[in-house]
Amino acid sequence: MDGDALVIAGEEIGSRLIMGTGGAPSMSVLREALVASGTALTTVAMRRVDPSARGSVLDVLSECGIRVLPNTAGCFTAGEAVLTAKLAREALGTDWVKLEVIADEHTLLPDPIELVDAAEQLVEDGFVVLPYTNDDPVLARRLEQAGCAAVMPLGSPIGSGLGIRNPHNIELIVERAGVPVILDAGLGTASDAARAMELGCDAVLLATAVTRAQSPARMAAAMRHAVEAGRLARGAGRIPMRRYAQASSPWEGIGTGATLTS
Repeated sequence: MDGDALVIAGEEIGSRLIMGTGGAPSMSVLREALVASGTALTTVAMRRVDPSARGSVLDVLSECGIRVLPNTAGCFTAGEAVLTAKLAREALGTDWVKLEVIADEHTLLPDPIELVDAAEQLVEDGFVVLPYTNDDPVLARRLEQAGCAAVMPLGSPIGSGLGIRNPHNIELIVERAGVPVILDAGLGTASDAARAMELGCDAVLLATAVTRAQSPARMAAAMRHAVEAGRLARGAGRIPMRRYAQASSPWEGIGTGATLTS
C-alpha cells in the first residue's frame, strides 16, 4: 500500500517483514529465503558471526542489499548486552540494535530486569534500541518510556512454532504503544504472521519458521504475503463477531414477489 511504510526512529523500512538469519542450513538457502521474503531489514547475532570473515551472512546481506540489524542474542546480563551492542556498533557502523537479554537457556524468555537496565544504558549512549520482550503490556510500556524506538513482544517462546499464545496481551500492547510494535518469536506458519498484523502489530520478525521449513524460500514468500494480507485486513476493519447467524440479504420482501437487491 502506498504511504503505509513501516517507520522506525524516523527511518522508513521497505518491508513489514523483518527476517532473522538463525537456523539456515546453508548460505545459498538463506539467500533464496531472504530474496523471497522481500525483507529490507535482517537481524544478525553478533556473538555468532565474525565480521572480518569472508563468505559470512554479512556478505550475503550486502550482496542482497539488505540492511543489517545486529542483535545481542546469547547475552544473559545487561552488561553482556551493552558490551555486545558497542562491539557491533564498532564493527558494523550502526547505532541500531535488537536488544536481547535472556533469562535462561531452557525457556529463552527475556529477563525483564536486565532488559530494562540494558535498554536504559544503550538509549543513554545514543543507540536506537529495539528490545525483544515478553508479552507484558506493563513491561512494554516501561521500555517505551526508557526511550526504545520499538517494542518487540514475543508470540511464544523462540523456535517453538506455537504461534501467538496471548493475543489479548498483544492487543493491549498495541493499544497503548506510541512506537512500532513488532511481533517477535514463536511464529510457525503464515497464518500466525497474518494474525499478528490483524491484531495491529506494525511488523513481524521471524527466523526459524522460515529457515527450518521444508522449503525455506516458499515459506518466506508465504510469510511475505501473509504480512501484507494481515495489514490490509487490519486496515479494512473486520466485521463484529456475533453469537448467532445474520443473513447477508434482508428478509423483507421474501415470498412477496419483491426483487432481491443483494
